Amino acid sequence: MANASPFSARAVLLDWDGTLLDSYQADLRAYLAMFHALGIAWGVEDLERHYCPNWYEVYRAARLPRAKWPLADRLWRAAYRKQRPKLLPGARSVVRALRSRYRLAIVTGGSQDRVSGQIRRFGLSASFPTCVFSEDTPRKKPHPAPLRLALERLGARPEECVYVGDAAEDIEMARRAAVRPIGVLGPFPTAERIRAARPDLLLDSIRELPQHLCMA
Repeated sequence: MANASPFSARAVLLDWDGTLLDSYQADLRAYLAMFHALGIAWGVEDLERHYCPNWYEVYRAARLPRAKWPLADRLWRAAYRKQRPKLLPGARSVVRALRSRYRLAIVTGGSQDRVSGQIRRFGLSASFPTCVFSEDTPRKKPHPAPLRLALERLGARPEECVYVGDAAEDIEMARRAAVRPIGVLGPFPTAERIRAARPDLLLDSIRELPQHLCMA
């Protein structure tokens, strides 16, 4: 599944949920609690069929009126705060291996308060001095704006970077920003779509990432 030729890079930018954080079950439980509170008869199969990193697309699929989106956000966050997702197996060692050789950044569709808190809890703040969160750009994945902002903050050129994510939206965002996309199969129900997106490299596990990179 992986390309044998190493990717030359000076900076490695990564998604958070599903790429480094094993958060699907936490997300799922929060969604189901939110749907139940709103009287929406959605279960696991409905969410897996319509899952998207942009949660407003999930709301649209569930035919949730836009006027109720702020309430849905609050309900989801209240339910998620009860969850304690862990890093994916190998994620910490991968970050440790990369941070001495490359500039690192997180580009996530997750909210700043949640993701920055998780990064601190896992002791990874020093590894990711540059982070772009959902609130940082009005346009979301797969629009290239979040990734372009991260490149600007890093002072990096697209051609010297790779972006690693677990969803088709990650791959599209990277391509639109002229950054080489690397896909990784994670816990979220995104495997079929990310294969269809045909990233330049597709990994079975985040553990494989360092062996496919070399310094530019």
